[in-house]
Amino acid sequence: MDYLRIFDTLWSDYISLVPSALKIFSLFERMNEDVENDHIAIRTFQHPRVSIEVLSKLFIKAGYVERGEYNFEEKKLYAKHFEHKSAKNAPRVFISELRYNEFSSFMQQLVDLMVLNVPQNLINSGELIFARNVFGVPSYEFYELLRKESEYAAWLYAYGFRANHFTVSVNSLTSFKNLESVNELLKNNGYILNNSGGEIKGKPEDLLQQSSIMAEIIPVKFKEGVYRIPSCYYEFALRYPDTNGKLYSGFIAKSADKIFESTNFYS
Repeated sequence: MDYLRIFDTLWSDYISLVPSALKIFSLFERMNEDVENDHIAIRTFQHPRVSIEVLSKLFIKAGYVERGEYNFEEKKLYAKHFEHKSAKNAPRVFISELRYNEFSSFMQQLVDLMVLNVPQNLINSGELIFARNVFGVPSYEFYELLRKESEYAAWLYAYGFRANHFTVSVNSLTSFKNLESVNELLKNNGYILNNSGGEIKGKPEDLLQQSSIMAEIIPVKFKEGVYRIPSCYYEFALRYPDTNGKLYSGFIAKSADKIFESTNFYS
């Protein structure tokens, strides 16, 4: 499967959870903007059956290579990012995994049971990235217990394997010279921005600035009934050139740490 088909498949699933992302995309298009995707992110657990190595298989087959790794000590996350080795405009891929063995025995036991439900053929084929929730119908009681320990774990328990967010490359936009103007457009159209650590994460000297809307609240079926919880979100990234004049292509851990909170539960 080539990388374009991979992203088309992930995008179709993503916008089914985040109708606002398609509305924002269309908003830019009506302004005659050519919207490019800077990167996507996928979440998983640090378990050999569903690790970063497993989830990156299909991307690597499609020409991606590993470019960077990141640690998030407070959230107990490890991540890698991948870039296409020849397609210049191919989106980056950011895959993170939760070090769930550093959490409570409840979480460890639950995740071990969840991972046992993942079909082996999805692991072997590399198509686990499209699988969504293969753990079974979640319990809202368990979702809430996980959320007390890790919003990340609770999100993954409810939604499974899919693109957690897509990202508009602000560098590709012609009507917006900075992230502030993009954020103003979003707020003027009624979208709630993630303001953890400020609406804009990062400074120009970091070579990367990011912002995001908060995840869309949608109804999800649980064993106890239907509850409305945060789903996925849309991100916006502005990259700056390094001393060699080349756009910075990596990620900033302290900024990504705050971006993760776009899926936190909110009223």
